[in-house]
Amino acid sequence: MRIKSDILSCKTCVYRQLLFGDLNDFEYNLVNQARKEMLFKRGEVIKKEGEEVTSFLYLRKGLVKLYKTDHHGKDHILSINKPGDFVNLLNIFSGLKYRYSITALEDTLVCDVELIVLEHLVRTNGNFSLRVLNRMSRVSDEIIDSRFDQSQKQVKGRIAQILLFFADQIYHIDKFQLLLTRREIGELLSITTENTIRTFSEFRLDGLIAIDGKTISILDKERLKAINKSG
Repeated sequence: MRIKSDILSCKTCVYRQLLFGDLNDFEYNLVNQARKEMLFKRGEVIKKEGEEVTSFLYLRKGLVKLYKTDHHGKDHILSINKPGDFVNLLNIFSGLKYRYSITALEDTLVCDVELIVLEHLVRTNGNFSLRVLNRMSRVSDEIIDSRFDQSQKQVKGRIAQILLFFADQIYHIDKFQLLLTRREIGELLSITTENTIRTFSEFRLDGLIAIDGKTISILDKERLKAINKSG
């Protein structure tokens, strides 16, 4: 990890309106003085389960995975987060320690704001407090909807769903590098590595996708959407 200094003021950040749109100049200065930009290389652990929660994090560039590790040492991926996501929003007010780990899936830039400043803004700025509550509710709803939707699908539906997720919500293009391993995809979708590998092979043989190393090309998006919809 290394410290960056790309942004002079939170006012110039493209993600400002997502949460910090109701601050006055004095409050912006508080946030600016309490924040730092941190660049993590692919594979670096940003936060470890059990670490003390001391700051608020949001993702400016890159991709991260949130996961828990069971008593057998096996990781269970909870979610994949993209730029603009507040990666620890559901944890910062619920306890003193992280209940999951966060690791960079690619080179990732995170903005870190001291938690004491965020707590001060919540206590003193009603509009900001409402923004935080609204954002927390939306994140919670997204997790519930995603998990429920996933639970209704068979293996092929789940693989189609994650491919469309990366194409449409992460990279916004139908040809991309899938940085998750087949094991990690299985962890995310609650299916075995063997079933993940077999389904990718079937999709390739059926002409739905092309695979070149880590690069995935979606060749028949309409059929993939149909599989995702039918489950």
